[in-house]
Amino acid sequence: MHTVAVLALDQVIPFDLSTPIEVFARTRLPDGRPGYQVRVCAAQPETEAGAFALRAPWGLDGLKGSDTVVVPGTAAPTAPPPADVCEALRAAARAGTRIASICTGTFPLAATGLLDGLRVTTHWIAAELLAATYPELTVDADVLYVDNGQFLTSAGAAAGLDLCLHMIRRDYGSAVAADAARLSVMPLEREGGQAQFIVHDHAPAPRGSALEPLLTWLQDNLARNLALDDIAIHAGMSTRTLIRRFREHTGTTPLQWLHRARIRRAQHLLETTQHSVERIGSQVGFGSPTAFRDRFKRTTGVSPHAYRRTFS
Repeated sequence: MHTVAVLALDQVIPFDLSTPIEVFARTRLPDGRPGYQVRVCAAQPETEAGAFALRAPWGLDGLKGSDTVVVPGTAAPTAPPPADVCEALRAAARAGTRIASICTGTFPLAATGLLDGLRVTTHWIAAELLAATYPELTVDADVLYVDNGQFLTSAGAAAGLDLCLHMIRRDYGSAVAADAARLSVMPLEREGGQAQFIVHDHAPAPRGSALEPLLTWLQDNLARNLALDDIAIHAGMSTRTLIRRFREHTGTTPLQWLHRARIRRAQHLLETTQHSVERIGSQVGFGSPTAFRDRFKRTTGVSPHAYRRTFS
Protein backbone atom coordinates (compact mmCIF):
# COMPACT_ATOMS: atom_id res chain seq x y z
CA MET A 1 0.00 0.00 0.00
CA HIS A 2 1.21 3.51 -0.86
CA THR A 3 1.88 5.63 2.24
CA VAL A 4 1.23 9.39 2.17
CA ALA A 5 2.62 11.60 4.94
CA VAL A 6 0.85 14.97 5.27
CA LEU A 7 3.10 17.45 7.07
CA ALA A 8 1.22 19.94 9.25
CA LEU A 9 3.44 22.98 9.82
CA ASP A 10 2.56 25.77 12.25
CA GLN A 11 -0.26 28.00 10.95
CA VAL A 12 -1.26 25.29 8.48
CA ILE A 13 -4.26 26.17 6.29
CA PRO A 14 -7.03 23.69 7.27
CA PHE A 15 -8.40 23.37 3.73
CA ASP A 16 -4.96 22.50 2.35
CA LEU A 17 -4.39 20.03 5.17
CA SER A 18 -7.71 18.23 4.78
CA THR A 19 -7.60 17.90 0.98
CA PRO A 20 -4.88 15.22 0.72
CA ILE A 21 -6.15 13.49 3.86
CA GLU A 22 -9.65 13.07 2.47
CA VAL A 23 -8.75 12.38 -1.16
CA PHE A 24 -6.11 9.75 -0.49
CA ALA A 25 -7.91 8.11 2.46
CA ARG A 26 -11.06 7.56 0.36
CA THR A 27 -9.29 6.18 -2.72
CA ARG A 28 -10.19 2.56 -3.43
CA LEU A 29 -8.66 0.10 -5.87
CA PRO A 30 -10.84 -1.94 -8.25
CA ASP A 31 -10.96 -4.85 -5.78
CA GLY A 32 -12.13 -2.54 -2.96
CA ARG A 33 -8.83 -2.33 -1.09
CA PRO A 34 -7.65 1.12 0.06
CA GLY A 35 -5.03 2.61 -2.21
CA TYR A 36 -3.28 4.68 0.44
CA GLN A 37 -2.37 4.81 4.09
CA VAL A 38 -2.34 8.41 5.33
CA ARG A 39 -0.15 9.73 8.13
CA VAL A 40 -0.61 13.23 9.56
CA CYS A 41 2.78 14.40 10.84
CA ALA A 42 3.97 17.48 12.72
CA ALA A 43 7.20 18.78 14.21
CA GLN A 44 5.66 19.63 17.59
CA PRO A 45 3.00 18.07 19.87
CA GLU A 46 0.42 20.76 19.03
CA THR A 47 0.10 22.70 15.78
CA GLU A 48 -1.83 25.92 15.27
CA ALA A 49 -4.31 25.79 12.40
CA GLY A 50 -6.06 29.15 12.57
CA ALA A 51 -9.45 28.53 14.19
CA PHE A 52 -8.22 25.46 16.04
CA ALA A 53 -5.14 23.54 17.09
CA LEU A 54 -4.39 19.94 16.18
CA ARG A 55 -2.38 17.09 17.63
CA ALA A 56 -0.88 14.95 14.91
CA PRO A 57 -0.46 11.24 15.66
CA TRP A 58 2.95 11.19 13.94
CA GLY A 59 6.08 13.26 14.42
CA LEU A 60 8.65 13.94 11.73
CA ASP A 61 9.57 10.25 11.89
CA GLY A 62 6.34 9.64 9.97
CA LEU A 63 8.05 10.95 6.85
CA LYS A 64 10.50 8.04 6.93
CA GLY A 65 9.37 5.17 4.78
CA SER A 66 6.57 7.20 3.18
CA ASP A 67 6.10 7.01 -0.56
CA THR A 68 4.73 10.57 -0.79
CA VAL A 69 5.04 13.63 1.45
CA VAL A 70 2.54 16.46 1.05
CA VAL A 71 3.30 19.93 2.43
CA PRO A 72 0.06 21.94 2.79
CA GLY A 73 0.04 25.73 2.71
CA THR A 74 0.51 27.92 5.75
CA ALA A 75 -0.84 31.33 6.71
CA ALA A 76 2.74 32.53 7.30
CA PRO A 77 4.48 31.36 4.12
CA THR A 78 7.68 33.38 4.52
CA ALA A 79 8.32 32.15 8.07
CA PRO A 80 11.42 29.94 7.86
CA PRO A 81 10.58 26.32 8.65
CA PRO A 82 12.40 24.76 11.61
CA ALA A 83 15.75 23.18 10.82
CA ASP A 84 14.51 19.71 11.75
CA VAL A 85 11.63 20.05 9.27
CA CYS A 86 14.01 21.06 6.46
CA GLU A 87 16.31 18.16 7.25
CA ALA A 88 13.41 15.68 7.38
CA LEU A 89 12.25 16.83 3.93
CA ARG A 90 15.78 16.64 2.52
CA ALA A 91 16.20 13.16 3.98
CA ALA A 92 12.92 12.09 2.37
CA ALA A 93 14.12 13.48 -0.96
CA ARG A 94 17.42 11.62 -0.68
CA ALA A 95 15.44 8.42 -0.09
CA GLY A 96 13.57 9.01 -3.37
CA THR A 97 10.26 10.01 -1.76
CA ARG A 98 7.86 12.00 -3.91
CA ILE A 99 7.24 15.42 -2.32
CA ALA A 100 4.31 17.68 -3.22
CA SER A 101 3.19 21.07 -1.95
CA ILE A 102 -0.24 22.66 -1.94
CA CYS A 103 -0.77 26.42 -2.24
CA THR A 104 1.77 28.32 -0.10
CA GLY A 105 3.31 25.02 0.96
CA THR A 106 5.71 25.75 -1.91
CA PHE A 107 7.43 28.31 0.35
CA PRO A 108 8.64 25.93 3.10
CA LEU A 109 9.48 23.32 0.48
CA ALA A 110 11.52 25.91 -1.41
CA ALA A 111 13.34 26.82 1.82
CA THR A 112 14.96 23.37 1.76
CA GLY A 113 16.64 24.09 -1.58
CA LEU A 114 14.98 21.05 -3.14
CA LEU A 115 13.14 23.15 -5.72
CA ASP A 116 16.14 25.19 -6.89
CA GLY A 117 16.23 25.49 -10.67
CA LEU A 118 12.74 24.01 -11.10
CA ARG A 119 9.51 25.40 -12.54
CA VAL A 120 6.96 25.66 -9.71
CA THR A 121 3.63 27.25 -8.87
CA THR A 122 1.70 28.49 -5.86
CA HIS A 123 -1.49 30.48 -5.22
CA TRP A 124 -1.55 33.29 -7.78
CA ILE A 125 -1.78 35.94 -5.07
CA ALA A 126 1.53 34.75 -3.59
CA ALA A 127 3.38 34.10 -6.86
CA GLU A 128 5.30 37.41 -6.97
CA LEU A 129 6.32 36.99 -3.33
CA LEU A 130 7.54 33.45 -4.01
CA ALA A 131 9.60 34.61 -7.00
CA ALA A 132 11.11 37.47 -4.98
CA THR A 133 11.87 35.27 -1.97
CA TYR A 134 13.35 32.40 -3.97
CA PRO A 135 14.84 33.79 -7.22
CA GLU A 136 16.33 30.36 -7.96
CA LEU A 137 12.83 29.16 -8.88
CA THR A 138 10.89 29.68 -12.10
CA VAL A 139 7.41 30.59 -10.84
CA ASP A 140 4.49 29.92 -13.20
CA ALA A 141 1.36 31.57 -11.81
CA ASP A 142 -0.89 30.50 -14.68
CA VAL A 143 -1.17 26.75 -14.00
CA LEU A 144 -3.03 24.58 -11.50
CA TYR A 145 -0.03 22.38 -10.75
CA VAL A 146 3.48 21.53 -11.94
CA ASP A 147 4.86 17.98 -12.01
CA ASN A 148 8.66 17.79 -12.02
CA GLY A 149 8.71 14.05 -11.35
CA GLN A 150 9.88 13.76 -7.74
CA PHE A 151 8.75 17.26 -6.80
CA LEU A 152 5.27 18.63 -7.50
CA THR A 153 3.67 21.96 -6.61
CA SER A 154 0.10 23.19 -6.87
CA ALA A 155 -1.79 26.45 -6.82
CA GLY A 156 -4.20 27.41 -4.06
CA ALA A 157 -7.24 25.78 -2.53
CA ALA A 158 -9.04 23.48 -5.01
CA ALA A 159 -5.90 23.15 -7.14
CA GLY A 160 -4.59 20.90 -4.38
CA LEU A 161 -7.40 18.54 -5.25
CA ASP A 162 -6.34 18.61 -8.91
CA LEU A 163 -2.80 17.72 -7.84
CA CYS A 164 -3.93 14.84 -5.60
CA LEU A 165 -6.02 13.36 -8.41
CA HIS A 166 -3.05 13.71 -10.75
CA MET A 167 -0.85 11.75 -8.33
CA ILE A 168 -3.51 9.04 -7.95
CA ARG A 169 -3.58 8.69 -11.73
CA ARG A 170 0.20 8.39 -11.76
CA ASP A 171 0.06 5.70 -9.08
CA TYR A 172 -2.94 3.62 -10.11
CA GLY A 173 -4.18 4.77 -13.52
CA SER A 174 -7.08 6.81 -14.84
CA ALA A 175 -9.89 4.48 -13.70
CA VAL A 176 -8.95 4.70 -10.02
CA ALA A 177 -8.34 8.45 -10.32
CA ALA A 178 -11.71 8.96 -12.03
CA ASP A 179 -13.44 7.10 -9.20
CA ALA A 180 -11.66 9.32 -6.65
CA ALA A 181 -12.73 12.38 -8.63
CA ARG A 182 -16.37 11.27 -8.57
CA LEU A 183 -16.22 10.83 -4.79
CA SER A 184 -14.93 14.39 -4.56
CA VAL A 185 -17.61 15.65 -7.02
CA MET A 186 -14.76 16.97 -9.13
CA PRO A 187 -13.79 16.54 -12.79
CA LEU A 188 -10.63 14.51 -13.24
CA GLU A 189 -9.25 17.33 -15.39
CA ARG A 190 -10.39 20.93 -15.22
CA GLU A 191 -10.18 23.36 -18.11
CA GLY A 192 -7.63 26.12 -17.89
CA GLY A 193 -5.27 27.26 -15.19
CA GLN A 194 -4.99 29.94 -12.53
CA ALA A 195 -5.14 32.74 -15.07
CA GLN A 196 -8.91 32.42 -15.24
CA PHE A 197 -9.17 33.11 -11.49
CA ILE A 198 -6.79 36.08 -11.23
CA VAL A 199 -8.37 39.39 -10.22
CA HIS A 200 -8.62 41.44 -13.37
CA ASP A 201 -9.60 45.02 -12.53
CA HIS A 202 -6.43 46.32 -14.21
CA ALA A 203 -3.40 44.89 -15.91
CA PRO A 204 -0.28 45.32 -13.74
CA ALA A 205 0.85 48.94 -13.78
CA PRO A 206 3.56 50.52 -11.64
CA ARG A 207 2.10 53.45 -9.69
CA GLY A 208 4.01 56.70 -9.66
CA SER A 209 6.37 55.72 -12.47
CA ALA A 210 7.13 57.78 -15.55
CA LEU A 211 5.07 55.30 -17.60
CA GLU A 212 1.87 55.70 -15.58
CA PRO A 213 0.28 58.33 -17.90
CA LEU A 214 1.02 56.13 -20.92
CA LEU A 215 -0.45 53.04 -19.25
CA THR A 216 -3.57 55.00 -18.35
CA TRP A 217 -3.87 56.12 -21.96
CA LEU A 218 -3.54 52.53 -23.15
CA GLN A 219 -6.26 51.43 -20.73
CA ASP A 220 -8.53 54.14 -22.13
CA ASN A 221 -7.84 53.15 -25.74
CA LEU A 222 -8.00 49.35 -25.66
CA ALA A 223 -10.57 49.29 -28.48
CA ARG A 224 -8.25 51.07 -30.90
CA ASN A 225 -6.04 49.21 -33.37
CA LEU A 226 -2.76 50.29 -31.81
CA ALA A 227 0.61 49.37 -33.31
CA LEU A 228 3.95 49.74 -31.57
CA ASP A 229 4.65 52.91 -33.60
CA ASP A 230 1.35 54.46 -32.42
CA ILE A 231 2.26 53.85 -28.78
CA ALA A 232 5.78 55.23 -29.28
CA ILE A 233 4.46 58.41 -30.95
CA HIS A 234 2.02 59.02 -28.11
CA ALA A 235 4.80 58.45 -25.57
CA GLY A 236 7.13 60.80 -27.47
CA MET A 237 10.00 58.34 -27.71
CA SER A 238 11.52 55.93 -30.20
CA THR A 239 10.23 52.36 -30.37
CA ARG A 240 13.57 51.08 -29.06
CA THR A 241 13.44 53.41 -26.04
CA LEU A 242 9.77 52.54 -25.46
CA ILE A 243 10.50 48.79 -25.39
CA ARG A 244 13.45 49.31 -23.01
CA ARG A 245 11.43 51.52 -20.64
CA PHE A 246 8.52 49.07 -20.68
CA ARG A 247 10.77 46.16 -19.77
CA GLU A 248 12.35 48.18 -16.96
CA HIS A 249 9.01 49.21 -15.44
CA THR A 250 6.66 46.31 -16.24
CA GLY A 251 8.86 43.35 -17.11
CA THR A 252 7.16 42.91 -20.47
CA THR A 253 6.78 44.57 -23.90
CA PRO A 254 4.21 47.24 -24.80
CA LEU A 255 2.18 44.91 -27.04
CA GLN A 256 2.24 42.05 -24.51
CA TRP A 257 1.04 44.48 -21.82
CA LEU A 258 -1.69 45.68 -24.17
CA HIS A 259 -2.85 42.13 -24.93
CA ARG A 260 -3.06 41.31 -21.21
CA ALA A 261 -5.01 44.50 -20.52
CA ARG A 262 -7.46 43.65 -23.32
CA ILE A 263 -8.02 40.13 -22.01
CA ARG A 264 -8.58 41.39 -18.48
CA ARG A 265 -11.15 43.88 -19.77
CA ALA A 266 -12.78 41.07 -21.73
CA GLN A 267 -12.96 38.93 -18.57
CA HIS A 268 -14.82 41.75 -16.83
CA LEU A 269 -17.27 42.14 -19.74
CA LEU A 270 -17.92 38.39 -19.94
CA GLU A 271 -18.76 38.38 -16.23
CA THR A 272 -20.91 41.51 -16.09
CA THR A 273 -22.68 41.82 -19.47
CA GLN A 274 -24.69 39.71 -21.87
CA HIS A 275 -22.80 41.03 -24.88
CA SER A 276 -21.89 38.43 -27.47
CA VAL A 277 -18.34 37.13 -27.59
CA GLU A 278 -17.95 38.77 -31.00
CA ARG A 279 -19.01 42.16 -29.63
CA ILE A 280 -16.72 41.90 -26.62
CA GLY A 281 -13.78 41.00 -28.85
CA SER A 282 -14.42 44.14 -30.86
CA GLN A 283 -14.86 46.26 -27.70
CA VAL A 284 -11.41 45.30 -26.45
CA GLY A 285 -9.62 45.88 -29.73
CA PHE A 286 -9.40 42.55 -31.54
CA GLY A 287 -9.84 42.71 -35.30
CA SER A 288 -11.73 39.42 -35.60
CA PRO A 289 -13.63 37.00 -33.31
CA THR A 290 -11.12 34.27 -34.18
CA ALA A 291 -8.17 36.40 -33.07
CA PHE A 292 -9.99 37.24 -29.83
CA ARG A 293 -10.86 33.60 -29.06
CA ASP A 294 -7.31 32.46 -29.78
CA ARG A 295 -5.70 35.12 -27.61
CA PHE A 296 -8.24 34.64 -24.79
CA LYS A 297 -7.65 30.89 -24.62
CA ARG A 298 -3.87 31.32 -24.86
CA THR A 299 -3.97 33.73 -21.89
CA THR A 300 -6.55 32.11 -19.61
CA GLY A 301 -6.49 28.48 -20.73
CA VAL A 302 -10.22 28.40 -21.52
CA SER A 303 -12.50 29.73 -24.24
CA PRO A 304 -14.55 32.93 -23.70
CA HIS A 305 -17.75 30.82 -23.59
CA ALA A 306 -16.27 28.47 -20.95
CA TYR A 307 -15.09 31.44 -18.91
CA ARG A 308 -18.56 33.02 -19.01
CA ARG A 309 -20.22 29.75 -17.94
CA THR A 310 -17.92 29.60 -14.92
CA PHE A 311 -17.93 33.22 -13.78
CA SER A 312 -20.99 35.05 -15.06
